[in-house]
Amino acid sequence: MHPIFGIDVLVLSPLIALIFGLLILFVPRLLNYLIAIYLIVIGIIGLWPHLMH
Repeated sequence: MHPIFGIDVLVLSPLIALIFGLLILFVPRLLNYLIAIYLIVIGIIGLWPHLMH
């Protein structure tokens, strides 16, 4: 995997999942916002190489 901003995706994904899981556990109302933000960020990261052309 290619590092994104110096952080390996294999480390970043589980870390994000852990943080989001803890936030959802303590503040369940954040679920919709956290999922939306996560999907937007993953979409931008996935499209980033194609947007640079």
